[in-house]
Amino acid sequence: MSKNILITYATYTGSAQIVAEQISANLSNKEFKTTVMPMTEVKDLSGFDAVIAGSAIHGGMWPFAAFLVCMTMAMKNSEKYLQFVSDFMIPVRKIVPPVSEGLFAGRLEIKKVQSLTDKIKFRISIATGVMKEGDHISSTEILRWSDSLSHLL
Repeated sequence: MSKNILITYATYTGSAQIVAEQISANLSNKEFKTTVMPMTEVKDLSGFDAVIAGSAIHGGMWPFAAFLVCMTMAMKNSEKYLQFVSDFMIPVRKIVPPVSEGLFAGRLEIKKVQSLTDKIKFRISIATGVMKEGDHISSTEILRWSDSLSHLL
């Protein structure tokens, strides 16, 4: 089964779109299924196995901010694990340094976890009281971070 890849872009003059379309053509020739669309039109990533994102450069920088959702952020005393979770962004930083990074807890629903190994790990964490199943998304933290982006982007 071929991988389904979203190629998304931000552009002012159309150059990033041309590049995105050429990447799509090349990957399609290698039997990948690709979808090309402007970032402003991306509403849902379900159904995609990977995302390729591109942008024009403005003032020598890609105006890029990144966030991750990690259940470690929902653990008791999660502040002890900030550096551990932040290190997950190292591969992203090597490609393009974000102007800001948001680290957020997510929603834990064991029935939606696909890996048996991960299910076991989460069940142990719940049984030992390290974390709880449920919604740990903090709208307050998300708003605080997204407010800080207005002057950066």
